[in-house]
Amino acid sequence: MPAKAPQTSRHLEVERKFDVGESTVSPSFEGIAAVARVDKTPTQTLDATYFDTATQDLARNKITLRRRTGGSDAGWHLKLPAGPEVRTEVRVPLDASGPDTVPEELVDVVLAIVRDRPLEPVARITTRRETQVLYAADGTPLAEFCNDHVTAWSAQRTDDADLEPTQQEWREWELELIETREATNGTPDTDLLNRLGNRLLDAGAAPAGHASKLARVLGAAPPPNGTQPAEHPLQRAVAEQIRELLVWDRAVRADAFDSVHQMRVTTRKLRSLLRDYQEAFGLPDDGWVLDELRELAGILGIARDAEVLAERYERDLDGLAPDLVRGPVHERLVGGAQRRYQTGLRRSLIAMRSQRYFRLLDALEAIAAQPPGSVAGEEGEEHAPVTIDAAYKKVRKAARAAAGVDPQHPDHPHERDEAIHRIRKRAKRLRYTAAATGADKVSERAKAVQSLLGDHQDSVVSREHLRHESEAAYAAGEDTFTYGLLYQQEADLAERCEQQLDDALRKLAKAVRKAG
Repeated sequence: MPAKAPQTSRHLEVERKFDVGESTVSPSFEGIAAVARVDKTPTQTLDATYFDTATQDLARNKITLRRRTGGSDAGWHLKLPAGPEVRTEVRVPLDASGPDTVPEELVDVVLAIVRDRPLEPVARITTRRETQVLYAADGTPLAEFCNDHVTAWSAQRTDDADLEPTQQEWREWELELIETREATNGTPDTDLLNRLGNRLLDAGAAPAGHASKLARVLGAAPPPNGTQPAEHPLQRAVAEQIRELLVWDRAVRADAFDSVHQMRVTTRKLRSLLRDYQEAFGLPDDGWVLDELRELAGILGIARDAEVLAERYERDLDGLAPDLVRGPVHERLVGGAQRRYQTGLRRSLIAMRSQRYFRLLDALEAIAAQPPGSVAGEEGEEHAPVTIDAAYKKVRKAARAAAGVDPQHPDHPHERDEAIHRIRKRAKRLRYTAAATGADKVSERAKAVQSLLGDHQDSVVSREHLRHESEAAYAAGEDTFTYGLLYQQEADLAERCEQQLDDALRKLAKAVRKAG
């Protein structure tokens, strides 16, 4: 029998760290209304080995990976940034792998960052921890205050390239929420953390000068590739999209809601920017970067298209009276789309674990890391200033072409749908260019056109799918009434979108004139 996969769990961590001297006395939490009692727990010794690549790729991205023994949460811990003072901690049991082999489940989470570079021990940290747990009146644990005495060893390279361990010792305090109550905006409510933190400051502590113990051991890590300050707006836009791509990569691997969609959108934004300014970015003549981005977007599109249909049919069927939903239509439409989504997701993950994907990411980071000004060309060559006029002219041309198509032409029944789809694609390119060059109003109006025609295109795809599914249902002897009803709803939606198109295009034209 195959070995059982280790159980992976995720936790939201909200904490603050404080620097203190050896003689600083621990604070008192008396008088804080939310805290009814404070219990001390036995002193623990925690021993952790931290892993990273030789070039500190995890540290560059504010990620820590460790194997820790001792304490109640012994195991493998991967900590990912999730906002100010907030991290997502992914845990795997100690028996998931050997002491020097990072579990595959954790490697996969950060695979877009480390790629095919090996993870190896970079530091060992031993912590003697004295803990106080703060409870509410009803017995709910609120927070932990940890008084840590730390001894750390890191592997530092000497001139002869050998690894030589260096030792550091210090004391620090750590304050972590246990009950992370949600605020109205969806972020953890840190009001209690502020009040507790003030007690630590009053006792003589200072906000820590490091984000984690590992950061203190290793020193300041270089910034993530492609995040160096850039003067050119297009270079900044590309660097931002690369960062977004890595964030959504992790979300897709976790099968987070809407993650495939967002990663696909980011991939398309990158390709649009690089294609429109290929010479300025110094892309290879063979265009392989653009080809790989197109291929990646296409693979993600398999899962995304199925996801859209599943959500669409779920909503539409729920909106019908029960007597109008006849036969196993839900299983065919919703269940079938959900199965296709899972198939598409698996294909996406296979692609995202390939050497081709790693080399694409390497190439994108190399593009974004060009020194400021290099996008202007070699030897002082100046490229034409970035404008939105050319992109808008393509939208206008596509709109005129669509207006000249007869929707009732018997020889070309889908020609108008294809023509309207071309307007959407041109509007999308205009939106990306406008956003990259700071023309926010143009970007907003182009997005409105894109969204409107996106609904139209979804209707086109849905109607074609409904036609095929109704034929399969008819062949199986099933009632096809509901398929016809849904088809007509989609046709009505497409007509409404077309009726609103002229107004949306007028607003876009007005925004372009003002921007010029």
